[in-house]
Amino acid sequence: MQGKGFIKFIAIVLAIVCAYALSFTLVSQSVEKDARNFSKGDLLKEKAYLDSMSGEKVYPLLGFTYQDVKAKEINLGLDLKGGMNVTMEISLAELVKSLADNPADANFNKAVQQAQVQLNAGGKDFIKLFVDDFEKLSPGVKLAEFFSNQDNATRLKLNASNSDVQKFLSDEAKSAIDRSFVILRSRIDGFGVVSPNMQKQEGSNRILIEMPGVQDKERVYKLLQGSAELQFWQVFQVQEVAPLLQNIDKIIAATVKDTTAAKKDTSTVAAVAGGKLAGLEKAAKDTSKQDSKIAGLGKKDSTALLAQQAKSNPLFSVLSVPTYQGQNGQQQLRPGPIVGWVLQKDTAKVNAYFKMPLVAAAIPSNMKFMWSVKPMEKSKVFELYAIKVTNADGKPDLSGDAVSDSRADFDQKNQPEVTMYMTSEGAAKWKKITAEASADAQDKKAIAIVLDNAVYSAPTVQNEIPNGVSSITGNFTQDDTKDLANILKAGKLPAPARIAGSFIVGPTLGAQAIHDGLISFIIAFVVILIFMALYYHRAGWVANFALLVNLFFIMGILVSLGAVLTLPGIAGIVLVIGLSVDANILIFERVREELAHGKTTNIAIKEGFKHAMPSIIDSNATLFILGAILYSFGSGPVQGFATTLCIGILSSLFAAVAISRVVFDSLINRKIEVSFDNKFTHDAFRHIAFNFVGRRKIYYIISTVIIIMGTIFYFKNGGLNLGVDFKGGRTYLVHFDKNVNTEDVKAKLTPVFDNETPEVKTAGGDDQVKITTTYHIADQSTKTDKLVEDALKKGIAGLDNKYEIVSSQKVTPIIASDIVNGAFYAVLISALFMFLYIVVRFKKWQYGLGAVIALFHDVLLVLSFYTILDGIMPFSLEIGQDFIAAILTVMGYTMTETVVVFDRIREKLKEAGKVDLHGKEREHLINFALNSTLSRTILTSLTVFFVLLVIFIFGGDSIRGFIFALLIGRIIGTYSSLCISTPIVIDLGSSSEKRE
Repeated sequence: MQGKGFIKFIAIVLAIVCAYALSFTLVSQSVEKDARNFSKGDLLKEKAYLDSMSGEKVYPLLGFTYQDVKAKEINLGLDLKGGMNVTMEISLAELVKSLADNPADANFNKAVQQAQVQLNAGGKDFIKLFVDDFEKLSPGVKLAEFFSNQDNATRLKLNASNSDVQKFLSDEAKSAIDRSFVILRSRIDGFGVVSPNMQKQEGSNRILIEMPGVQDKERVYKLLQGSAELQFWQVFQVQEVAPLLQNIDKIIAATVKDTTAAKKDTSTVAAVAGGKLAGLEKAAKDTSKQDSKIAGLGKKDSTALLAQQAKSNPLFSVLSVPTYQGQNGQQQLRPGPIVGWVLQKDTAKVNAYFKMPLVAAAIPSNMKFMWSVKPMEKSKVFELYAIKVTNADGKPDLSGDAVSDSRADFDQKNQPEVTMYMTSEGAAKWKKITAEASADAQDKKAIAIVLDNAVYSAPTVQNEIPNGVSSITGNFTQDDTKDLANILKAGKLPAPARIAGSFIVGPTLGAQAIHDGLISFIIAFVVILIFMALYYHRAGWVANFALLVNLFFIMGILVSLGAVLTLPGIAGIVLVIGLSVDANILIFERVREELAHGKTTNIAIKEGFKHAMPSIIDSNATLFILGAILYSFGSGPVQGFATTLCIGILSSLFAAVAISRVVFDSLINRKIEVSFDNKFTHDAFRHIAFNFVGRRKIYYIISTVIIIMGTIFYFKNGGLNLGVDFKGGRTYLVHFDKNVNTEDVKAKLTPVFDNETPEVKTAGGDDQVKITTTYHIADQSTKTDKLVEDALKKGIAGLDNKYEIVSSQKVTPIIASDIVNGAFYAVLISALFMFLYIVVRFKKWQYGLGAVIALFHDVLLVLSFYTILDGIMPFSLEIGQDFIAAILTVMGYTMTETVVVFDRIREKLKEAGKVDLHGKEREHLINFALNSTLSRTILTSLTVFFVLLVIFIFGGDSIRGFIFALLIGRIIGTYSSLCISTPIVIDLGSSSEKRE
């Protein structure tokens, strides 16, 4: 074999990379095990222990802290870990109105309304829809009359064309989405979510947010949907606040000195973290930014932390005041706006101290404390600021509407900076504020940039700024300046963000999903290993070794890429392992053919690999195309499944073909006998001559009857059983202590849902139901979600049966229409790609069209079975996003099977020296190809079927409908490739001959 050394080198490199990626999970689990042992069941103590370890090096070999390894461990999806998935939609309609200063023009507002309706129906570009509708309603009227003003005069002239306005609005819309992304990310960071995942959905005005472990949905909804409030405040210097903090510390000590609980509370850091608060001094030095300045402007002072943990100083046991060592060797207060450093876990304690009646009375009325928006880089330390209230009404010195624009830029030294532009009114106030802050050259003051009552930056003012144009410089990265520029623009033009969809998984359901997924994974894997070893004897163990290597590579690559592992992802891994057996079976069956011709084992292995490669490449290429389409048009769990599928296909090709070949060559070189069967499997599938082509009309009739029955049941059932993904609405999974009757649940809920009857179905057992309702789904109010859930709780409370809402999902009509469109295009585009691939690969349009007809035949059969069996099966047969993933995977099955047969036909034509055959000769050749590949078809189908059956039985309720579609599809795909797609080529060829 050529290139053995290169294959070994790649395998070793991959193994090292995968071992490196997976090692972080092992280290983090070790630390968490220590935390559990230390806490002995006390969750607060366990959390405190882990917080104390965040900056400690727990991976000394590579110098990584616990926080570092936690960020690099296997990323579990919400269905495995529990938490929330929220889709935020930025209201471009309100943005456009705001940019035009909310005009009263009837045609303008009608165009906005019509564009929103079209967007809800599946339209893509709101701005283009708006401009087109306005031009129809007001021909000849220039949009620039509404949008051009003094603040944007440099970007949009009064005589600008409508196309110029459209570009301006598109840029503003993109900017609004970017700003919203930064604001939402800041809020999520402040919420304290572990490993949040946020991503902008390209081509739309939506942002997807995943928050593992979060269950307080009301707080999250309020947090995400609140209006951004940008403010500018003057701040006190640390020298002005330090005496007050000392006084507060004394008040607290005097108040709690006789309280045992308080003593225990103030010693938490020392007891759990081993006195590590003093180590924050180093953390501050390592992670803080240098002074930022407004000059322009300003920089944040980098300070050291001094831990003062005396028991008599409760405040200073958790708060460190910035100091430095003076020339006399004494600690002195370091000038600057930061008055304290506090570990994230202790911020709530400091807030509680400040709210104590005696402490609150001691704090001056013109002072209020605020935290930095997020912890310092690579730490869990927050900065504390003392805001100076200068106005009698308690309002800030300047609000966000004073900013007309801001952008990330570079200064004269090519260093990143932010340029901020004020409105004419804002510039006058800004001049006064900056003059006061920079009046004393020896004691320049800072101005805090505050968003949602959290300090984003507090630059020091260097000089008076008379023209409203300011530059903010500092030790910034380009990402820092982009974020700050977006923050500064946040208060300029409101573009409200609303929750368009949400998915909440309770921790109980997540734990059950992990258990079910792992059980199904282990059992399915063992089934494959046993089958391969029994059927192919010693060669089967080579395949098993390749499978183990493949599994190791798949997991390592997924972790290296930061992919999220979901329950459908686990199903995808098991499925890929099952499909990877296909490559081994293809090779082994070809080797057995060569051995039957009397060739030596060495030659038979070489020939087997050689002849099997075209089929392996073609079948895997078609599956990879489907995986790519799934990833492009799916979202959430569908994308997780597609990611696993694509990575698994590439890994399987390398492991099953390259690595197994190296192992075989090694065994041959060491004179070790390699057997590919045993006495029970030696003659299996030999001498089969089934007339598939001759009976094709019978198969056509069978398929037609099933499709007609499906159509009848479609009308009988009132259409397909569409899930909330496709029709919009809210779905709740509710678990009861005792069995419930779905009709009783429905009867209790209908009155509280204003006589709108919900859909209630059992989910798994009679003690668990899935409730779906469209009650108030079109209402975008922030209070609606709570209103609907309160109605739900009121209704099911009447059942006198203890319950738990273990998960909930919300999909608005606009999200549902996008999912429907995405599903339609996914199926259509995948069929087109399959057709093109087959035509190019086999150079006959009949092959391509035959394969595509078979694909649509399979889709119709699966849909028919779903409509026929809906209501009969003891689990839900809803059609949602995961069903589309199943349909596309079924199409992949059919295409894989069909391509293998086509490859054998092409091979025989090449041997005969012909391009095509006609009549009976063609029928004979196709029958031969089907029968000669029958062993591979049956063995692969059975292997995958049993793998899916194991997942179906042990994989849990959440993916049972998804796996059921795959099970049906596996049977249909095998039937279709043997009895439909290939025989169709005969009829297409005959029709072509008649026309000629």
